[in-house]
Amino acid sequence: MDFEYSARTRALRERLDAFMAEHVYPAERRYFEEVAADRWGPPPILEELKQRAKAAQLWNLFLPDSDHGAGLTNVEYAPLCEVMGRVHFSSQIFNCSAPDTGNIETLIRYGSKSQNARWLPKLLDGETRSAFAMTEPEVASSDATNIRSTIVRDGDDYVVNGHKWWISGVGDRNCELIIFLGVSNAEAPKHNRHSMILIPRNAPGVEVIRPLTVFGYDDAPHGHMEMVFDNVRVPAENMLLGEGRGFEIAQGRLGPGRIHHCMRLIGLAERCLELMCRRVKSRIAFGRPIGEQSVTLERIAEARILIDQARLLIMKAAWMMDTVGNKVARTEIAMIKVAAPNMACKVIDWAIQAHGAAGLSEDFILANYYAHARKLRFADGPDEVHRNQIGRLELAKYEAA
Repeated sequence: MDFEYSARTRALRERLDAFMAEHVYPAERRYFEEVAADRWGPPPILEELKQRAKAAQLWNLFLPDSDHGAGLTNVEYAPLCEVMGRVHFSSQIFNCSAPDTGNIETLIRYGSKSQNARWLPKLLDGETRSAFAMTEPEVASSDATNIRSTIVRDGDDYVVNGHKWWISGVGDRNCELIIFLGVSNAEAPKHNRHSMILIPRNAPGVEVIRPLTVFGYDDAPHGHMEMVFDNVRVPAENMLLGEGRGFEIAQGRLGPGRIHHCMRLIGLAERCLELMCRRVKSRIAFGRPIGEQSVTLERIAEARILIDQARLLIMKAAWMMDTVGNKVARTEIAMIKVAAPNMACKVIDWAIQAHGAAGLSEDFILANYYAHARKLRFADGPDEVHRNQIGRLELAKYEAA
């Protein structure tokens, strides 16, 4: 495997690094101040930076095999994800943030011409945002076959009912589309019972109950909402691909998104390691710099090892997705989904420890980043599900024996 970056990737990464240094890092404090002033409104600085990113042709970089994006492979896009991951909100600046990336890919891959004509242009332009409604509070949603919200045909419409939570993106006032997973045929085989349907955010019966928090962070204006869908009526033409094909769509949707999350975590961990190193070089404890004390040196070394290991594993998964497809790469995709968030949690925890009590405060980004990394041990499936899959696939190699 050759992971040497192409000339195109190197050039894009240099431009992205320069854009981050010139525009994004200086705007970080202003972004959080504007969010604090208006929790669920799009921060003005974000909209300014999006226009600059468009002008710099750093836009929709995530779309492989599509005329709508930069045409990058997963291997080419991964290092760009790493750069964006250094600032938690920056992927939005380049229209490369979840859940929009997964939803856009879903529409391009599975949407009809009329569905795409209605929803894609504004999403690709960054004018609107979207959400993906799957998880439910009443069932163990890590097993998606448990999902029991309903999508029932009624003449020329479908009627949708359900109770969902951890629905990311709905908090943003620019959110106009929800992709909803529910049961359309309870009598069908287990993996053919569910469908996905497109629901306008302003449809009657779509109600937000409350924003949920992660260790106290509400992640405004993106948000993670608890919602009720009460007899929501949408046209039959809003059904994605066809009844009973929800799991087929889900499998096509999840692979690339996991790569994006995991590579952004590499950038996040790199930034936290950098903050840790700067802190321990500038603080004195017990007569000498903290950075000269053995436990600190050991943690810095271990952090470097863990980050580089995770990066190489992610690049292998990206390479396999590009060369042999998501299905063959499913072991590697599952492995990075476990490895990257656990690595990031550990590195950030060490960085918090190096900052002392200040690391727990909002004076630094570390507590916020820890909450984000810990959350990703559940997003797209919990660690336990992926470990079980990895174990089963490993054992399958020995079935003949």
